Amino acid sequence: MIPSDMFSLKGKVIIVTGGTGVLGASFVKGIAQQGGIPIILGQNAEKGNERVADIISNGGMAHFIAANVLEEAQLITAKNEILEKFGKIDGLVNGAGGNIPTGVLPPTEDVFNLNIEGMKDALVLNLWGTVIPVQVFGPEIAKTGNGSIVNISSVSSKRALTRVLGYSMGKAAIDTYTKWFAVEMANRYGDTIRMNSIMPGFFLTTQNKNLLTNTDGSYTDRGNAIIRNTPYKRFGHPDELVGALIWLLSDASKFVTGMDIGVDGGFTINSGV
Repeated sequence: MIPSDMFSLKGKVIIVTGGTGVLGASFVKGIAQQGGIPIILGQNAEKGNERVADIISNGGMAHFIAANVLEEAQLITAKNEILEKFGKIDGLVNGAGGNIPTGVLPPTEDVFNLNIEGMKDALVLNLWGTVIPVQVFGPEIAKTGNGSIVNISSVSSKRALTRVLGYSMGKAAIDTYTKWFAVEMANRYGDTIRMNSIMPGFFLTTQNKNLLTNTDGSYTDRGNAIIRNTPYKRFGHPDELVGALIWLLSDASKFVTGMDIGVDGGFTINSGV
């Protein structure tokens, strides 16, 4: 018999890195609505605490911890705080990441004059900002016997997108990491912990807003090109990522690991013809 609560996250303690960001807002709200307890990790305390207060006012539970995903010591402190308060960690959503201005190649700049440090920074943020939290929180998640880790990939790992090389390399590395780590975890922990990723298409965030929209809200040439190549002819809304996220965090995906789930309005399958 198929359980009626297979998508429930009731009582599950789930860390969301980047939980103060645009996509993170939908992640933590969706987890709370399914009965989970989102632990919001981020560097914007004001926004993090606002989101906790909103969830609590709607009858849920949540907690905010200020932490930088690239600082292992801060994550260890966060882990200890979570265990002291909640006693366990059931899941992790690696939402921290995104592009950075110095990792973007300006259209007038020569391709042989890349900002190497900027590219490195974008790569480190996206890749190591995912790997390090897994190293810190993963052993506790495995102890639950039914843990789930969800990484955030990007269509830029599947299609060559101009200008955003550092970001694209970071996301492509996450794809490899997700598959490799899922297999290695299974070899050592069996089916007690799984790792998958979500591959978003184009959603307007703080990092890409200036690339895709003008100050008056109209689309830039790049924004229009994306819309033309997206069969749904629009950008995604952050809440449209929540269904895939809940599925991957819940018992509904217990036999799924190492997969990259696309939520892109058809962008990656479109030939343009």
